[in-house]
Amino acid sequence: MKITDRLQKLRGEMAGREVDAILISQPENRYYLSGFTGSAGCLLITAEKAVLATDFRYVEQVKEQSPEYEIYQIKGDLADWFPEVTSGLSLKKLGIEAGQVTYSMFRQMSDIISKAKLPMKLVPLEGTVEGLRAIKEPEEIELIARAVEISDSAFGHIEGIIRAGMTEKEVAWELEKYLRENGSEKIPFDVIVAAGPNAALPHARPSERRIGEGEPVLMDLGARVEGYASDLSRTIVVGQPDDRFKKVYDTVLGGQLTALAIIQEGMTGEEADRLARTVIEEAGYGDAFGHALGHGVGLAAHEAPRLGPGSTETIKNGMVFSIEPGVYLPGWGGVRIEDLVTMENGKIRVMTRAGKE
Repeated sequence: MKITDRLQKLRGEMAGREVDAILISQPENRYYLSGFTGSAGCLLITAEKAVLATDFRYVEQVKEQSPEYEIYQIKGDLADWFPEVTSGLSLKKLGIEAGQVTYSMFRQMSDIISKAKLPMKLVPLEGTVEGLRAIKEPEEIELIARAVEISDSAFGHIEGIIRAGMTEKEVAWELEKYLRENGSEKIPFDVIVAAGPNAALPHARPSERRIGEGEPVLMDLGARVEGYASDLSRTIVVGQPDDRFKKVYDTVLGGQLTALAIIQEGMTGEEADRLARTVIEEAGYGDAFGHALGHGVGLAAHEAPRLGPGSTETIKNGMVFSIEPGVYLPGWGGVRIEDLVTMENGKIRVMTRAGKE
């Protein structure tokens, strides 16, 4: 992990946002900037210093994983350590993660600053570290590719054993077990297996419902390698598909292939979404495609950029994101086809290899 380079980029962001330091506690952001995998700790980063504050359980772990950081051992609650760790730094503006710090914690920090008479102002920041994470380093893309290989293989495995009469839960467990037994760390999200009418729910939870012949079976799964996730969706039929399934499936696949062929660097998330959405709308299923076309994938299963209506985020080289149009028809079922892609040299490179015939 290029921690020194990442800290340098973050300090550039801090200067642009006119803060003297930033306090980081969001788990993925903390790991990205330090390599620390523990479950508790805060990073305090200034233009010259990088401090990792954590409790006794993780001190030795920090020494091994985060040599770029000074260690501050916490021996109490926020009121005990926050004034001490910030003392002597002459901080006037401290950036905090707006999406991570609760109102209660914000109020507590404000009270501590007031009582300690610290000349410091808290400045909520949006997407500071997340923006850096959106552009993946080659090593990060390689880890995601390894996670993609595991999820691709898991889908191939389930294609060979799925049959009518199995329950959604049985299929989901077969997928999860395969993922873990073939190299995945803790999976990035719960496996989705939804058959028949349940497939009309984009984020259905596997149930005891048994899979019937000829009905859609929607599966969504992911693996994780060294913290980095993959995300894959496929929809199949056990037995012979009917004409309705073929029409819906071909519509969704057509929308996806259009987006994969045309999306390029510099487009906004809304422009990318519109490519697939237009195909689906022209087939008469516009109202049945109710979610965004895609989202970034990395340390989190859902992160920047967002490809969907209203998204002004610009697609850039180095980003990794999903392309996953879907059509969901209550009472019948649904179809979603999702590939993971990366933007290289201005064009999409598809990372996923699971079949979608």
